[in-house]
Amino acid sequence: MKKILITTDFSENAWNSIFTAIKLYTEVDCHFYILHAFEPSPLNLMGSKNHQRLSVIYDSLSKNSKKELEEILTYFAINHKNLKHQFSTLSKPGNLEDAVELAVNENDIDILIMGTQGATGAKEVFLGSNTVKVLKKVTNIPILTVPSGYNFQSLKSVFFATDFTVPYKKNGLEPIIELSKIWKSTIEIVHVSVEFILNEHQESNKEVLKERLSGLDYKFKNLPFEIDVSKSIDKYTENSHSSILSLIRHQHTFWEKVIGEAVVKKVAFHSKIPVLFLPQ
Repeated sequence: MKKILITTDFSENAWNSIFTAIKLYTEVDCHFYILHAFEPSPLNLMGSKNHQRLSVIYDSLSKNSKKELEEILTYFAINHKNLKHQFSTLSKPGNLEDAVELAVNENDIDILIMGTQGATGAKEVFLGSNTVKVLKKVTNIPILTVPSGYNFQSLKSVFFATDFTVPYKKNGLEPIIELSKIWKSTIEIVHVSVEFILNEHQESNKEVLKERLSGLDYKFKNLPFEIDVSKSIDKYTENSHSSILSLIRHQHTFWEKVIGEAVVKKVAFHSKIPVLFLPQ
């Protein structure tokens, strides 16, 4: 049985990520763990003069967290009749990234799914900070981020952005392969570059990739480098509403060294479609 962890803050965006997960794995036996992490706001902490006051705040937050999670379970008990799916809830004090790491280890989680609002300018730092913190903290499992307002219906293609500079481990592409088989979707291997002449090392990795995807519907696509890597990818995927973008989390260090672009962070913020971050 596949074990899926979904984070929630009880917002519309969080509900959307839950529904996306359920629809994405409709035909798969799954145990969904819905996690809420709670901690006092800075204003509450500033007003806490002693441990007793802090204890009262945590107790109130804990009760509210469990109440909201119980309502989620009640909703699915009434409205979700898929016998392949079962649900549990987790309420944990502390920041989100630590709570996620603990939940992943305690429950042997296969994949994490979380909503991300995305933003531009000054708001980006605040709205996207939880997503980036979790990506940095939890590195041993795939993480799927679902943008706000995304309406998942079907999966026609999986875009895999790569530059062929790292080897493709035997089980490293399993999340992509699994989704491709479930939805009978095409895998598009997307390579962003100024020029597309591969060195011997890249050619070798490309051949390994072909072996890993043997028997699946896949094709290669070269994307000319424009302003930056993330914008090139975003432009290519912007009208692909029935798709998911996937990349290996620490693969694009080459671009970061050359032009200082934090590819993973930008993709996490700005993608209009879900992004599947694979562990290296």
